[in-house]
Amino acid sequence: MLQDRPRVVVTRKLPDVIETRMMELFDVQLNLDDHPMSKAELFEAVRTADVLVCTVTDQIDSKLLSQKGKNLNLIANYGTGIDHIDLASTRQHGMTVTNTPDVLTEDTADMTMTMLLAVPRRLTEGERRLRAGEWQGWSPTSMLGHRIYGKRLGIIGMGRIGTAVARRARGFGISIHYHNRHRVHSDTELELEATYWESLDQMLARMDMISVNCPHTPATYHLLSARRLKLLQPHSIIVNTSRGEVIDENALTHMLIAKEIAGAGLDVFEHEPSINPKLLALNNVVLLPHMGSATHEGRVDMGEKVLINIKTFVDGHTPPDRVLGEVSQLTT
Repeated sequence: MLQDRPRVVVTRKLPDVIETRMMELFDVQLNLDDHPMSKAELFEAVRTADVLVCTVTDQIDSKLLSQKGKNLNLIANYGTGIDHIDLASTRQHGMTVTNTPDVLTEDTADMTMTMLLAVPRRLTEGERRLRAGEWQGWSPTSMLGHRIYGKRLGIIGMGRIGTAVARRARGFGISIHYHNRHRVHSDTELELEATYWESLDQMLARMDMISVNCPHTPATYHLLSARRLKLLQPHSIIVNTSRGEVIDENALTHMLIAKEIAGAGLDVFEHEPSINPKLLALNNVVLLPHMGSATHEGRVDMGEKVLINIKTFVDGHTPPDRVLGEVSQLTT
C-alpha cells in the first residue's frame, strides 16, 4: 500500500475535470502545455513518481524502466492500447499496469463507420474540391462513388470494437464477415448474421470492404502484409482505426497509387505522427489524425477509469483494469 497522497506524474494534459480530481486526491505533476515528454523528462518521471499516468505517445521500454525509482509500482495507462509499454519488463520489475477498456468502444466504432461511408462516397475529396472553388455545379457523372448497401464487410478482430462496428454496418444493409483468433459466441453470430472465416487470406479475397480492429502485438505486426494486400479485389477499400503497424503502409501506399485497390480510410499510421507524403497526395484516401476515440465524453470516461485504478491500487487492492499479460492476437 502506498502513502496517503502518492506522487502521480501525468505525461499529457487530461480533461480539466479529471486533473482537478487528481489534484484533490494525489500529489500530482501535470503537463499543462500538453507537450510530448522528452526522454529526459520521462527518465525523471519514472525516478520520482509513485504512479505514472502515460499515453500512447510515451514509449515505456526496458531502458526507461531500468531507471525507475523504488516507489514506482503502477503504470496507469490513459488509453486501451498498451503496445507502447514493455509488459515483460514491467513484470520483471514487479509492476502493475492498468488501462481503460470498454469506454472507447462506441466512439471508435462510430469513426470506423464514418470512414466506411466517407471512402466509397468520396466525401473528403468532394469537400476539398468545393473549398478549392473547383465545383461547377451538379452533373450526372460528377463525383461518382459506390453504394455500401449490400456489400460485404470483412472485420479483422471481432472484439468489443469489431462487434460494435458490425452492429452499425448491419443497419446499413451490409453483410458481416469476420476473422478472429477465436470464433465469437453463436448468439453474437446469429444476431449479426455474421460469417466466420478461419482463413484471413480467403476472407480478404472475397470482401468489398475491410475494417482493421485488432490490436498491435508482435503477432499482428504487418498482419496485412504486401502479400495479403495483393489478395484484395481492385474495387475494395480498407479502413484502419486500430494501429498503423498492423498494415504494411508502404505496400498499401503503392497499391493505392497504382489503383490496385479502390481506396482507404486511415486514422492511424505506422510511423505517426509522421505521414508518408505519398499518402497525402492521394485523393482516394481519407486521412485523420488518430481521432477515432476523440470525444469529450470518452476522454472523461477514460480519466475516471484512471482515477479508479490509481485509488484502488493506493488502497491496497487489485485495480479493476489491471493488464494481466499479452492482449490476444485479434481482439480489442
